Amino acid sequence: MKKLSTIIVLLALAIVSQAQVSRPKLIVGLVVDQMRWDYLYLYNDEFGSDGLKRLLADGFSFENTHINYAPTITAVGHSSIFSGSIPAIHGIAGNYFSDNNKFVYCCDDSTVMTVGSTSKEGKMSPRRMLTTTIGDQLKLASNFCSKVIGISLKDRASILPAGHSADAAYWWDTSAGHFITSTYYMKELPSWVQEFNKKNHTAANFNIKTSNLGVTITFRMAEAALENEKLGQGDATDMLTVSVSSTDAIGHKYGTRGAENHDVYMQLDKDLAHFLNTLDAKVGKGNYLLFLTADHGAAHNYNYLKSHRIPAGAFEYNKAVRELNAHLHSKFGIAPVFGEDNYQFYFNDKMIMQAGVEKQEVIDEAIDFLKSDPQYLYVFDEEKLATQTMPDFFKVRMQNGYFRNRSGAIGVVTRPQFFGAKDSPSYTGTQHGQPYPYDTHLPWIMYGWHVNPGESSIETTVNDIAATVCSMLKIQMPNGCIGKPRIH
Repeated sequence: MKKLSTIIVLLALAIVSQAQVSRPKLIVGLVVDQMRWDYLYLYNDEFGSDGLKRLLADGFSFENTHINYAPTITAVGHSSIFSGSIPAIHGIAGNYFSDNNKFVYCCDDSTVMTVGSTSKEGKMSPRRMLTTTIGDQLKLASNFCSKVIGISLKDRASILPAGHSADAAYWWDTSAGHFITSTYYMKELPSWVQEFNKKNHTAANFNIKTSNLGVTITFRMAEAALENEKLGQGDATDMLTVSVSSTDAIGHKYGTRGAENHDVYMQLDKDLAHFLNTLDAKVGKGNYLLFLTADHGAAHNYNYLKSHRIPAGAFEYNKAVRELNAHLHSKFGIAPVFGEDNYQFYFNDKMIMQAGVEKQEVIDEAIDFLKSDPQYLYVFDEEKLATQTMPDFFKVRMQNGYFRNRSGAIGVVTRPQFFGAKDSPSYTGTQHGQPYPYDTHLPWIMYGWHVNPGESSIETTVNDIAATVCSMLKIQMPNGCIGKPRIH
């Protein structure tokens, strides 16, 4: 009888074992801020064998991945990647967007306090994002046994990918010269973070984001989190989100060509190689699933293009606001445009109402005025996009990027290679935000657990990343996800 009972128990255990869902020990979501897809190949001959070349050789690369919304900027990109959604659903309509006739920052939260410094840089949370992320869904699937941590120099690039239920998000406080967080996550920094800050701090107000050191510090912090939080060591699958910000800051300052951009990508490749080797050592090769992508691309500097006889120019948005307000003042006696951002013009509804003027009349007049400027291909009422005469290529992206009461009232599409910047022969930097391929075409590489080497030119979107990861894990995709799984 005892022998029979033993057999029954063993059979039961075998059945349970067979029924268990196979999952990796760790998910790593790596975003390289402002990384154009073509950078994979522009610098390919100079990359080492253990960094980006390793991902391309041993991973699966989706070579035709695009952003399917506008504006193409940091907060929107990180939210869309990890939620599988679009601004029209997740609500992050820009780095800054409208709230009650003023601009607000995407992660600002007056209900929380800074942890780790005396500045206001930690008064941040993901509360303005309206959807879940991969990390949130992983938490739900594991009954909150999974650990989820976000790391970046930028607050928005750490907070938004990690999601609402993250255990921690850490970002850099330039005024303090080290990593901080907020009371949304914890009351004090863990001892390992305090120790990391002592060993890796910089002088106060040193802008690490425009330095190659920023790449190294980001990966170093990610490796410290991996070890000290024992990510990938428990029974439940953990997640680490990492966003490299220095590539964006250096690109903005120096442009997409030249020594500075070249050097930061050489540093990225070197530090990525060390990070992958650390993952192999700590979690085990084949035990983690990693994806690499970007939040947006970037336009080539217009002076650089002009020097090669390629049409390009600057959209001076401050000048555009002044001229538009002057025109509207001559018509209605008010200057209701309180700013431009995300290639959208924002109106003060309260001012318009107090003036006794119909808002639609003001919008229509503003559109007619802006249409006279040849730098704009299209000028449109955001609420009437469905009836606008413009290519579907633009229309779909603008509709996907519009969130009522957060987005501007009027949107514009500039001529290709015309972007928001001062029109000056000495300008050396770049910008992004428009629905053109240089801003929308991104790398997307899957690597590691259950990923076979290869590549595909099938058209994919950033929304497909979250759908694919969740499909592989056999968990529900984020609640606003519109993407399609590309690896099963």
